[in-house]
Amino acid sequence: MRLFLAINLPAEVRRALDSATRPLRDVAPRLKWVAAERVHLTVRFLGEQPIERLPEIRTVIDAATARHAEAPLALGGLGAFPNFRRARVVWLGVAPDPRLELLHHDVEDACVGLGLEPEGRAFRPHVTLARVPDRADESELRALHRLARSFHFEKHVDVSSVDLMASELAPEGPRYRLLHTSPLGAAV
Repeated sequence: MRLFLAINLPAEVRRALDSATRPLRDVAPRLKWVAAERVHLTVRFLGEQPIERLPEIRTVIDAATARHAEAPLALGGLGAFPNFRRARVVWLGVAPDPRLELLHHDVEDACVGLGLEPEGRAFRPHVTLARVPDRADESELRALHRLARSFHFEKHVDVSSVDLMASELAPEGPRYRLLHTSPLGAAV
Protein backbone atom coordinates (compact mmCIF):
# COMPACT_ATOMS: atom_id res chain seq x y z
CA MET A 1 0.00 0.00 0.00
CA ARG A 2 1.19 3.53 -0.79
CA LEU A 3 0.93 5.42 2.50
CA PHE A 4 1.38 8.92 3.85
CA LEU A 5 0.66 10.83 7.06
CA ALA A 6 -1.50 13.93 6.75
CA ILE A 7 -3.27 16.68 8.57
CA ASN A 8 -6.65 16.71 6.89
CA LEU A 9 -8.38 20.07 6.82
CA PRO A 10 -11.98 20.42 7.99
CA ALA A 11 -14.60 20.28 5.22
CA GLU A 12 -15.62 23.93 5.70
CA VAL A 13 -11.99 25.07 5.25
CA ARG A 14 -11.60 22.92 2.13
CA ARG A 15 -14.83 24.41 0.69
CA ALA A 16 -13.70 27.98 1.47
CA LEU A 17 -10.30 27.30 -0.10
CA ASP A 18 -11.93 25.80 -3.19
CA SER A 19 -14.05 28.93 -3.57
CA ALA A 20 -11.10 31.28 -2.99
CA THR A 21 -8.93 29.50 -5.57
CA ARG A 22 -11.59 29.44 -8.30
CA PRO A 23 -10.11 32.54 -10.06
CA LEU A 24 -6.67 30.87 -10.00
CA ARG A 25 -8.11 27.73 -11.57
CA ASP A 26 -9.81 29.84 -14.22
CA VAL A 27 -6.58 31.56 -15.36
CA ALA A 28 -4.54 28.33 -15.32
CA PRO A 29 -6.95 25.52 -16.22
CA ARG A 30 -4.25 23.17 -17.54
CA LEU A 31 -2.56 22.79 -14.17
CA LYS A 32 -3.41 19.64 -12.22
CA TRP A 33 -5.49 21.23 -9.46
CA VAL A 34 -6.06 19.19 -6.31
CA ALA A 35 -9.73 18.41 -5.76
CA ALA A 36 -11.17 20.02 -2.62
CA GLU A 37 -11.78 16.67 -0.90
CA ARG A 38 -8.08 15.73 -1.27
CA VAL A 39 -6.56 18.98 0.06
CA HIS A 40 -4.32 18.27 3.07
CA LEU A 41 -0.96 19.02 4.66
CA THR A 42 1.45 16.11 4.20
CA VAL A 43 3.35 15.39 7.40
CA ARG A 44 5.38 12.43 6.06
CA PHE A 45 5.32 10.24 2.96
CA LEU A 46 5.79 6.58 3.89
CA GLY A 47 5.87 5.10 0.39
CA GLU A 48 4.93 1.54 -0.46
CA GLN A 49 4.41 -0.51 2.70
CA PRO A 50 3.21 -4.09 3.14
CA ILE A 51 -0.30 -4.32 4.62
CA GLU A 52 1.12 -6.46 7.44
CA ARG A 53 2.97 -3.38 8.78
CA LEU A 54 -0.22 -1.35 9.36
CA PRO A 55 -0.65 -2.33 13.04
CA GLU A 56 2.98 -1.45 13.80
CA ILE A 57 2.74 1.87 11.93
CA ARG A 58 -0.48 2.80 13.74
CA THR A 59 1.02 1.99 17.16
CA VAL A 60 4.22 3.96 16.56
CA ILE A 61 2.44 7.03 15.16
CA ASP A 62 -0.15 6.91 17.97
CA ALA A 63 2.71 7.02 20.49
CA ALA A 64 4.38 9.95 18.69
CA THR A 65 1.22 12.06 18.45
CA ALA A 66 0.03 11.27 21.99
CA ARG A 67 2.84 13.40 23.43
CA HIS A 68 1.56 16.56 21.73
CA ALA A 69 -1.25 18.93 22.57
CA GLU A 70 -3.37 20.41 19.80
CA ALA A 71 -1.34 22.62 17.48
CA PRO A 72 -2.52 25.74 15.66
CA LEU A 73 -2.38 25.81 11.89
CA ALA A 74 -2.47 29.26 10.29
CA LEU A 75 -3.15 29.01 6.56
CA GLY A 76 -2.46 31.86 4.18
CA GLY A 77 -0.30 33.13 1.38
CA LEU A 78 0.29 31.62 -2.02
CA GLY A 79 3.54 30.46 -3.53
CA ALA A 80 5.21 28.02 -5.88
CA PHE A 81 8.13 25.59 -5.69
CA PRO A 82 10.75 26.53 -6.70
CA ASN A 83 9.15 29.81 -7.88
CA PHE A 84 6.38 30.97 -10.20
CA ARG A 85 8.67 31.24 -13.24
CA ARG A 86 9.69 27.58 -13.00
CA ALA A 87 6.74 26.34 -10.96
CA ARG A 88 6.36 22.62 -10.30
CA VAL A 89 3.89 22.98 -7.41
CA VAL A 90 1.52 25.79 -6.43
CA TRP A 91 0.88 25.89 -2.69
CA LEU A 92 -1.00 27.56 0.14
CA GLY A 93 1.32 28.60 2.95
CA VAL A 94 1.31 27.44 6.55
CA ALA A 95 2.76 29.83 9.12
CA PRO A 96 5.69 28.40 11.08
CA ASP A 97 4.77 27.28 14.57
CA PRO A 98 7.07 25.53 17.07
CA ARG A 99 4.34 23.05 18.09
CA LEU A 100 3.86 21.94 14.49
CA GLU A 101 7.63 21.66 14.04
CA LEU A 102 7.94 19.50 17.17
CA LEU A 103 5.06 17.29 16.05
CA HIS A 104 6.72 16.79 12.66
CA HIS A 105 10.06 16.07 14.35
CA ASP A 106 8.56 13.36 16.57
CA VAL A 107 6.64 11.80 13.67
CA GLU A 108 9.85 11.81 11.60
CA ASP A 109 11.73 10.11 14.47
CA ALA A 110 8.96 7.52 14.73
CA CYS A 111 9.19 6.81 11.00
CA VAL A 112 12.97 6.41 11.19
CA GLY A 113 12.35 4.03 14.12
CA LEU A 114 10.15 2.00 11.76
CA GLY A 115 13.17 1.62 9.48
CA LEU A 116 12.23 4.29 6.93
CA GLU A 117 14.94 6.50 5.47
CA PRO A 118 15.08 10.00 7.00
CA GLU A 119 13.48 12.58 4.72
CA GLY A 120 16.70 14.55 4.62
CA ARG A 121 15.14 17.94 3.87
CA ALA A 122 13.73 20.69 6.01
CA PHE A 123 10.03 20.55 6.85
CA ARG A 124 8.33 23.29 4.84
CA PRO A 125 4.66 22.92 5.75
CA HIS A 126 2.31 23.79 2.91
CA VAL A 127 -0.90 22.66 1.29
CA THR A 128 -0.45 21.62 -2.34
CA LEU A 129 -3.06 23.28 -4.54
CA ALA A 130 -1.82 22.29 -7.99
CA ARG A 131 0.93 20.43 -9.80
CA VAL A 132 2.37 22.01 -12.92
CA PRO A 133 2.74 19.71 -15.94
CA ASP A 134 6.08 19.54 -17.78
CA ARG A 135 4.83 21.54 -20.73
CA ALA A 136 2.92 24.20 -18.88
CA ASP A 137 1.67 27.18 -20.82
CA GLU A 138 3.94 30.10 -19.86
CA SER A 139 1.17 32.65 -20.37
CA GLU A 140 -1.00 30.73 -17.87
CA LEU A 141 1.84 30.73 -15.34
CA ARG A 142 2.40 34.48 -15.79
CA ALA A 143 -1.34 35.14 -15.35
CA LEU A 144 -1.37 32.90 -12.28
CA HIS A 145 1.61 34.75 -10.81
CA ARG A 146 -0.07 38.15 -11.36
CA LEU A 147 -3.27 36.92 -9.72
CA ALA A 148 -1.32 35.31 -6.86
CA ARG A 149 -0.10 38.75 -5.76
CA SER A 150 -3.65 39.78 -4.87
CA PHE A 151 -4.79 36.35 -3.58
CA HIS A 152 -6.09 36.51 -0.03
CA PHE A 153 -7.06 33.51 2.08
CA GLU A 154 -6.58 33.16 5.83
CA LYS A 155 -7.92 30.43 8.06
CA HIS A 156 -6.90 29.09 11.44
CA VAL A 157 -7.36 25.44 12.28
CA ASP A 158 -6.63 23.54 15.50
CA VAL A 159 -4.81 20.34 14.59
CA SER A 160 -6.08 17.51 16.77
CA SER A 161 -4.81 14.45 14.88
CA VAL A 162 -2.52 13.03 12.23
CA ASP A 163 -4.16 10.67 9.75
CA LEU A 164 -2.66 7.59 8.14
CA MET A 165 -3.78 7.68 4.52
CA ALA A 166 -3.60 5.25 1.61
CA SER A 167 -3.07 6.69 -1.85
CA GLU A 168 -4.27 4.76 -4.88
CA LEU A 169 -3.09 6.16 -8.19
CA ALA A 170 -5.74 6.45 -10.90
CA PRO A 171 -5.87 8.16 -14.33
CA GLU A 172 -8.13 10.93 -12.98
CA GLY A 173 -5.80 11.56 -10.04
CA PRO A 174 -5.01 9.85 -6.75
CA ARG A 175 -7.74 8.50 -4.51
CA TYR A 176 -7.13 8.84 -0.79
CA ARG A 177 -8.52 6.59 1.89
CA LEU A 178 -8.33 7.21 5.63
CA LEU A 179 -6.90 4.15 7.38
CA HIS A 180 -6.32 5.42 10.92
CA THR A 181 -6.45 8.58 13.00
CA SER A 182 -3.76 9.21 15.62
CA PRO A 183 -5.11 11.80 18.09
CA LEU A 184 -2.90 14.48 19.57
CA GLY A 185 -2.82 14.84 23.33
CA ALA A 186 -3.83 11.32 24.33
CA ALA A 187 -0.95 11.27 26.85
CA VAL A 188 -0.83 15.01 27.67
